[in-house]
Amino acid sequence: MAKKKDRPIDLDHLEPEEKIKYEVAEELGLLDRVLSQGWKSLTSKETGRIGGLVTKKKKQKQ
Repeated sequence: MAKKKDRPIDLDHLEPEEKIKYEVAEELGLLDRVLSQGWKSLTSKETGRIGGLVTKKKKQKQ
């Protein structure tokens, strides 16, 4: 069985919460790195920024 990180990411078929993460990463110009190297390639500052913006977007939708 292939590991999850070995499978290509299908941006059109993500769960809504996952989709928000990828949208924010794209807004910050980090999506290419995430797609090629994975989330672990980001710094803690970058992932914190993504997390903060994801939380903000979720609150706005409610």
